[in-house]
Amino acid sequence: MTIANGAQAPDFELPSAGGPIRLSDHRGSWVVLYFYPADNTAGCTAEACSFRDNYEDFTDAGAVVIGVSGDSVTSHEGFAAKHRLPFTLVSDTDGTARAAYGVKKSLGLFDGRVTFVIDPEGVVRMVFSSQIRVKDHVSKALEVIRAASPVA
Repeated sequence: MTIANGAQAPDFELPSAGGPIRLSDHRGSWVVLYFYPADNTAGCTAEACSFRDNYEDFTDAGAVVIGVSGDSVTSHEGFAAKHRLPFTLVSDTDGTARAAYGVKKSLGLFDGRVTFVIDPEGVVRMVFSSQIRVKDHVSKALEVIRAASPVA
């Protein structure tokens, strides 16, 4: 079962190129946690580049972006370098985080594409799932954060 709006976001510790990342390390900030199928595929590259192109909007709103897939840290390093991704990619090779968040396979074959927006207290404020509307993950996440944190 997918974690729903209003639920406490499950904590995790996953490896990244910069060392282990825990969701709890970002308490006090908005977190956009997006699960994607695989590095270097067309849809995932478009999604990652959309997060990259809007990264400043997220940081200006006080949000951290974290991408999660089952690829290795080495794969993430190459993917991030190739596309100049300024945010953290974490490696969930055993699917522990994916299971904790209830992110299912699409068509029983591909890892699902689901974005969670988590507020500064660790509560899920948005769940968006779509394998094909990859850029909507970015626009919907920004919409939720901006609505909750209006700029003065």
